[in-house]
Amino acid sequence: MSESVHTVAAMPTERRPGCPFDPPEALMEARERGPISRITHLGGSAGWLVTGYDMVRSVLADPRFSNRKELMNFGDFEIPPAAPGEFLLMDDPQHSRYRKPLVGRFTVRRMRLLTERVEQVTAECLDAMEKAGPGVDLVAAFARPIPAIIICELLGVPYEDRGSFQENVDMFMNGEAGDEELIAAYAAVQDYLAGLVAAKRANPTDDVLSELTDSDLTDEELRGVSLILLAAGLDTTTNMLALGAFALLRHPEQLAALRAEPALVDKAVEELLRYLSVAKTFWRTALEDVELGGVTIKAGTTVTLSINTANRDPERYADPDVLDVRRQESGHLAFSHGVHQCLGQQLARVEMRVAFSALLGRFPTLRLAVPAEEVDLRPETADIYGVKRLPVAWG
Repeated sequence: MSESVHTVAAMPTERRPGCPFDPPEALMEARERGPISRITHLGGSAGWLVTGYDMVRSVLADPRFSNRKELMNFGDFEIPPAAPGEFLLMDDPQHSRYRKPLVGRFTVRRMRLLTERVEQVTAECLDAMEKAGPGVDLVAAFARPIPAIIICELLGVPYEDRGSFQENVDMFMNGEAGDEELIAAYAAVQDYLAGLVAAKRANPTDDVLSELTDSDLTDEELRGVSLILLAAGLDTTTNMLALGAFALLRHPEQLAALRAEPALVDKAVEELLRYLSVAKTFWRTALEDVELGGVTIKAGTTVTLSINTANRDPERYADPDVLDVRRQESGHLAFSHGVHQCLGQQLARVEMRVAFSALLGRFPTLRLAVPAEEVDLRPETADIYGVKRLPVAWG
């Protein structure tokens, strides 16, 4: 079977004009040819691309595939190990050591208790929108501040520090900064987090970071954990809120269904997560030779996992390219799968449910203020896909 496996020259990145929500066409074509393809990584090494739902899910759950940063084989690129505390890029037992103290702080119950605070923050953002309107950038007014305020409160970032802190976070996460800007912003965030950890050690407050100072984690490890929580709790949710609003505005029949039946919001959130898959790509490296889909993945080979095509796989979902807020099937991979499944997924769900419900309730005539093709999207090369600016109006 290996002789018939499709070859993709490089990771496809271009989306079809007018189709900002669909994966790159070449990726979709690769999946149609089969769930696994050969690929040449950007650094020149030979690897594999997995595009089918079942196979992506199986790799994510397979301990023979590593998530260790330093084992990623991209050819010319030498990657250092993850910094202490940055557990998303580690395997067990190190991964579990960092994740375990966090699990009890991100339970479904605890995140639901945050609902009232998310509702307050959302209402304040919508009040400011209404006052400034009827034309605003929905990213700056709504999608970014809601998760930013919540994650800052969870980490215990003082109110007076949030402006400069968020500015530096945005700089190194948005995929647009030049090398010098990116390095400076990243260093500034690291320095700030180091100071924040020290402050929580000295004077604990009512926040997750203060609670973690009671664990056996060092200051350096707490800084790394804080950075992971920041990345997971801010950038992905910001872009889900922005791109999700854009998708609903571009699908008026789905928007109308959600307005008519507010109870559909839970299904709508899961469907938007599946349909958009803003965290679109993961990587794993084989620790030993692994048979997968009729081919042998050699030890040391890095596999690219295409989450957005997996979540559009017609063998898993009926009419996968259709946005359907009434869809019954779930089990999407937007939050990954296996031991690395997103720790903050319940928080993201709470924020999305509250934010979308409140936005549509407050602004029943919300619409795009520019033609859809003029909406400014993040480059496909960014780790997290989304909208940079979303001008909207109402009334």
